[in-house]
Amino acid sequence: MGQTARKVISALSKRNAAQKSQKGTTRISCRRWSLYIHTVTRSHTSCALPATPIDPPRYTVAVRALCEFTAKAGDLDLRFTPSPTGQEGVGGHGVVTSRRGPGYESEVTLSGEFEGLRVRGRADGYDPVANRIEEIKTVRGNKADIPQNHQALHWAQAKIYGWLLCEARNLAKIDVALVYFDILSQRERVLKERYDAATLRAFFEDSCRRFMRWAEREIAHRSDRDAGLQALAFPHATFRDGQRLLAESVYKANASSRTLLAQAPTGIGKSIGTVFPALKAMPTQRIDKVFFLSARSTGRAVALQATTQLRRNPDDAPLRVLELMARDKACEHPDLACHGESCPLAKGFYDRLPAARDAASRAALLDGRTVREIARTHEVCPYYLAQEMIRWSDLVVGDYNYYFDRSAMLHALAALNEWRVSVLVDEAHNLVERGRTMYTATLDHAAFRGLRLSAPGALKRPMDRVYRQWNILAKSSDAAYETCDEEPAAFVEVLTQLCTAIIDDMSEHPQRHDATLERFYFDAMHFLRLAEQMTEYGGKHSLFDITRTPRSRAGVDAALCVRNLLPAPYLAPRFAAAHSTTLFSATLQPADYYRNLLGVPGSAVWVEVPSPFQAEQLDVHVARHISTRYAHRQRSLPAIVALMADQFARRPGNYLAFFSSHDYLQQAAAVLAERHPDIPTWSQARGMTETGQAAFLGAFAPGGRGIGFAVLGGVFSEGVDLPGDRLIGAFVATLGLPQVNPVNEQLRERMEAVFGQGYGYDYAYLYPGLRKVVQAAGRVIRTRQDRGVVWLIDDRYARPEVQDMLPGWWDVPASGHGLAEGGSRP
Repeated sequence: MGQTARKVISALSKRNAAQKSQKGTTRISCRRWSLYIHTVTRSHTSCALPATPIDPPRYTVAVRALCEFTAKAGDLDLRFTPSPTGQEGVGGHGVVTSRRGPGYESEVTLSGEFEGLRVRGRADGYDPVANRIEEIKTVRGNKADIPQNHQALHWAQAKIYGWLLCEARNLAKIDVALVYFDILSQRERVLKERYDAATLRAFFEDSCRRFMRWAEREIAHRSDRDAGLQALAFPHATFRDGQRLLAESVYKANASSRTLLAQAPTGIGKSIGTVFPALKAMPTQRIDKVFFLSARSTGRAVALQATTQLRRNPDDAPLRVLELMARDKACEHPDLACHGESCPLAKGFYDRLPAARDAASRAALLDGRTVREIARTHEVCPYYLAQEMIRWSDLVVGDYNYYFDRSAMLHALAALNEWRVSVLVDEAHNLVERGRTMYTATLDHAAFRGLRLSAPGALKRPMDRVYRQWNILAKSSDAAYETCDEEPAAFVEVLTQLCTAIIDDMSEHPQRHDATLERFYFDAMHFLRLAEQMTEYGGKHSLFDITRTPRSRAGVDAALCVRNLLPAPYLAPRFAAAHSTTLFSATLQPADYYRNLLGVPGSAVWVEVPSPFQAEQLDVHVARHISTRYAHRQRSLPAIVALMADQFARRPGNYLAFFSSHDYLQQAAAVLAERHPDIPTWSQARGMTETGQAAFLGAFAPGGRGIGFAVLGGVFSEGVDLPGDRLIGAFVATLGLPQVNPVNEQLRERMEAVFGQGYGYDYAYLYPGLRKVVQAAGRVIRTRQDRGVVWLIDDRYARPEVQDMLPGWWDVPASGHGLAEGGSRP
């Protein structure tokens, strides 16, 4: 696109945005779009005129929302099609309307009613001279192929507006036009049909009838749901110790629209202790949806189990619960592309969706298995059926990224539909590191070299420019790791040019789909957006770094990374958008650590739930004579193995042994097997599948005997419930401190710079490490009847500052400073 055209679009974008802002009070409120409707209040009648009793419409719906529900047809087609940005779209509309003649009307407000339903919206434009109503859509590239389901939606919107205008102005006929405006060529492609008013009216009324059948059912569901939730009783005879305080705190947070940080011990039933009060708050606080977010599949399973407990009787609240699965786990045909020409479940998806949606809406629990069964019955994609059902569910269970990621679907839907949501964040201590990952972007040098060789010819020159700048960065220093507070301007400029060239090339060749090129484009755009934000929020949240590694042949590869260190600026708007957020975990201490790193509102409340367990339930031992520092690990193995074997001999049963790495774990397991072959063992493997994980946990059978070896901070360190004699003890052979490396040292320095002297080591090393230790040890005591033992194996556990971070109910041996032979402090 030429510079003149860019300036025109930019100017028009600003003008239209200003106009829309000024007209904001006339926009339709689409609150609670889960029903696509909201109740319309009765209008006031002037006292000066005789009042005529007129029944007001019961519901109001936006034109687009109505058509989204009734008009999509054909295939699901998720092939990447370059499309304009939001700003380019607004500008494109402005260019089109500015070309029309005198008297042309833009942003025409229209409304109509049918059997208690009011339909409202704004038509893009109307030409009274030509008697033509226009629905304007911007595209990128004059060869852009508009998917069938999109065209069906566009035509439906245009026809609905056509009828509303005919009714408003008493027109017998009207031309209905779709105007596709290419922002690159600045050309218009117009599709036009002439309709008489009767035909358009029939289309409008048919759409309203189909919508109202569903809407009436959904309103009845909402009413029954709220009534059922008001009467819903806690599923157990009594609350566990501490569980009532947790539940009351969650309810009050929802009642006062605040954020809550709740530290509650393992084993008290945190899932049901948070889900139950959040659901109870829904009717009185007019909450549309509860989002239960977890970092692991085990956490999601516990949440689903809690909802099942809440609805043991048929008369309990009619609650719709949905589990969101990752695409790679939900997809029935992972080897096929996601469009109708490749996947049979994508072909005709929107034609079969209404029946599948109806069946899914009648299932109380839409876990992954149920969604897949319904999808198979109706021959639709289970992953996208689940996404459709978000709008019609009350409680949605999914991963953190669905709400907190840059392109988070739940957050986007909540904002678009103005839902009032309550967010429950399970094992919230994980959100610090997950938040950093979400707002970090890395570009791989070697992968780009391979892409460059196979890319289309039109991209050769912009790719060469990127490659030259990349090589300059790779050779600019001999340091293996280098950081900068600002992104490299020259590289960012040529990468931006390359992304523009890629999108233009894709626009010119819409039928050519190169998955590798598309993946690089998305990664590069993520990198550029985060690089653009490096100086925002005070510029302290992220840094740019280069990691250099020698190639197998001559030269050096340089991985380029915009690395987030402080996720608070990115996460804070997500907390602000929710009606209420509850972050809960057994390890949310120190409170200021999580307040500072997560960016929770200043009004957030922190609650510590006392443990229901007693010190006599858990024997805590500190092995002061052993050092597990990296330099001492080989020397530590005989002593660790002897300690484990002695404990096993004194009290046979099932134990978990945690180590800082897979290598350390395997070495210890090998020594134990060699010296004590009579002790059964099993070990966590790298890249363990869910089936493998289930087998590992299955080995902890009631009455069993053996030692399972696991990595501290891994999948078996938290969210694992092995009550009774399924687990009677744990060995933690590490302090859990993150590895000292250049990246973590940068984190330490940045935390020191942001939060002050003394915070760097604690924030980068001590708090994250001991949090993993407490989580792992928390697997042992799960109920008031459990008895167990924990061995903390490292001389540093004797230090006061370390013991201060351990749970208060533990009876830890008095502090001392006994060091292992040859040991030293870090």
